[in-house]
Amino acid sequence: MRLNTSLSVIIRILLWVLMLLGGAWYGISKDIENLYFNSLPFHLFTALLGFFITFLAFRASAKGGKELTKGRVGDIPRLETNKLVTTGIYACMRHPMLFGLTLLPLGWALLLGSPTFITIIAPLEMIFIIFMVLIFEEREVKGKFGEAYKDYANEVPMVSFEWGCLKSLFT
Repeated sequence: MRLNTSLSVIIRILLWVLMLLGGAWYGISKDIENLYFNSLPFHLFTALLGFFITFLAFRASAKGGKELTKGRVGDIPRLETNKLVTTGIYACMRHPMLFGLTLLPLGWALLLGSPTFITIIAPLEMIFIIFMVLIFEEREVKGKFGEAYKDYANEVPMVSFEWGCLKSLFT
């Protein structure tokens, strides 16, 4: 089986999986004797909240991914673009997919109901994701699209918390 995508994308996907599974394992192993971890009301509350946040994370990723397909011209690897997309959700934020995926560790932690994962590991993973975007994703697209991306970046924030933008992202 041959994957038709770049090594950079494969490495990022593997990092995501490692973070989510590793965070779950570590959090649960630390919380096995925790009063909250063994509380049914706590699990019901966190599971509902976790489902909602995970839903939003996947909704944002799907919305950004759908719009990003407009940046695929010709025969290029999956999950790659060769045309700068500045329309749709990308008109109000540069990284809607990654913003959504930044919510995933918290949603997953809440679904599992691990207090350690919720309060320590998920926030650290979310910060790590933000740094990955700043260090790798931004550099990659600047290199790929040059001045056009620099102009776009001057006009559009990485993430926007404006109500209209968030509403568009999550609906």
